[in-house]
Amino acid sequence: METVKIGIITASDRASAKIYDDQSGSEIIRFLNDSLINPWESDYKVVPDELEILVSVMEEMVANNCCLIITTGGTGPAKRDVTPEATEIVCDKMLPGFGELMRQISLQHVPTAILSRQTAGICNASLIINLPGKPSAIKQCLEAVFPAVPYCIDLIGGPYLECDQNKIKIYRP
Repeated sequence: METVKIGIITASDRASAKIYDDQSGSEIIRFLNDSLINPWESDYKVVPDELEILVSVMEEMVANNCCLIITTGGTGPAKRDVTPEATEIVCDKMLPGFGELMRQISLQHVPTAILSRQTAGICNASLIINLPGKPSAIKQCLEAVFPAVPYCIDLIGGPYLECDQNKIKIYRP
């Protein structure tokens, strides 16, 4: 089984300045380690909430054959929250169903989930998913959308991802 590359981007001014530890990126890594059967390596970056930097890092990860790029942070309504805008610049096709489902799941836990602008899209053979920045929301959102991720990656020409079916039940028609 080939090793797959997965990009993880935390968009946070404070975490990138090392004011606090990046718990959100760590939660994504924990989820992937727990769920994936494939051997995988991460391309992990913590960057400030800057549109140009986010676009550049996403494009670099696409060029480095990351089949999946998961971002966390920068999805709210604040002026510096620009992760969805960066994703839209980079992607050839947007997949709004990801954001719709993530907001629906998050609304079961917090009424402010309607303020979140999570989205997802495709650039070449990479699926990019924007998650919120709160670690508990990351787990909830990934559990909701991940069943469709391996099939989406199949459809765009990426590697065959396999998950521990006892942890996450993926769906392939």
